[in-house]
Amino acid sequence: MEQALGTLPLPVTFLRSAWFMENAAWDLPAARDTGVIPSFLQPLDRKIPMVGTADVGRVAAELLQDSRKGNRVVELEGPGRMSPDDIAAGYAHLLGRTVSSRAVPRDTWEALFRSQGMRNPTPRMRMLDGFNEGWITFERDPLKGRVELQTVLRGIIERAS
Repeated sequence: MEQALGTLPLPVTFLRSAWFMENAAWDLPAARDTGVIPSFLQPLDRKIPMVGTADVGRVAAELLQDSRKGNRVVELEGPGRMSPDDIAAGYAHLLGRTVSSRAVPRDTWEALFRSQGMRNPTPRMRMLDGFNEGWITFERDPLKGRVELQTVLRGIIERAS
């Protein structure tokens, strides 16, 4: 899509965002109810770029107001990289209970996703493989956001209450 849009006769800015911290909303019920978060991101202690959607919105608004000419790519991640274990620790702190992460075996993904109603789980599985194997990555030094994981997790808990 970037290649096609990059040929337009007007300036185009592409904002590439990291894994959204808000994806951890799916983990709240397990963290709260069982203390074990199933994770497709693996290994559990490997930190990857994550970003809060508030940072994405703020940076997108700033970029829309920028008068720079030409095409550009802006890559955005949060203030620090996070792992599934970091998400579990964040929930543990905020919920006041022990929370750990547990890797979901790769060979169970397709059946699990299909049981959840996904007709074609291959694209999701390949995206997860890309993060886990390290081939989905930024090409340059990303811009750093401001929103911390604890802030996002606190918001998820508050909205669920």
